[in-house]
Amino acid sequence: MSRKELLDAIAAEILACRKCELWKTRKNAVPGEGSPNSQIMFIGEAPGYWEDIKGKPFVGAAGKFLDTLLSEIGFSRETVFIGNILKCRPPRNREPLPDEIQKCTPYLDSQIRIIQPKIIVTLGNYSTNYIFSKVMLPFNGITQTHGKFYDASILDMRITIFPTFHPAASLYSARYKEQLIRDFHKLKRELKEKGLI
Repeated sequence: MSRKELLDAIAAEILACRKCELWKTRKNAVPGEGSPNSQIMFIGEAPGYWEDIKGKPFVGAAGKFLDTLLSEIGFSRETVFIGNILKCRPPRNREPLPDEIQKCTPYLDSQIRIIQPKIIVTLGNYSTNYIFSKVMLPFNGITQTHGKFYDASILDMRITIFPTFHPAASLYSARYKEQLIRDFHKLKRELKEKGLI
């Protein structure tokens, strides 16, 4: 099977998933989307209101800002892969529960295995904490870890992890918006050095 077929099979599993209670309140599961052959994966926290309505990741105001950031470094959402820790929206956008993360993240792990990215960009606390826990790195909050590159082995692959703020943070704070823009400029330099753009 091709990478696309494998990702489509996981998406079908996600759409039918009832492993936790979130299926009862979701409108649509959000498996993630993008290129099966992407060198770079972006991982957020969980679908929000518009993602739940449309079944696609990052389609609200934060998603529009992510699109802008991607275009500034020479990518579009078709050329990367964008997913989340949780594939269903928690009610009222509450934070993910540990049990939900535990039950949902095997889907994300499978997506990482299939895509085999060179770089994983974690967006916010939850995704950074999860990926850091997989590679035994200590996590002290996104403000401490953002904007740095961490080389690690995950799921038997050598990758670079690049944590930054969740794009939603830019909607509430000009400071976070500036830091996100600076982080993406650092990311662009790293991608050039690695010959990925």
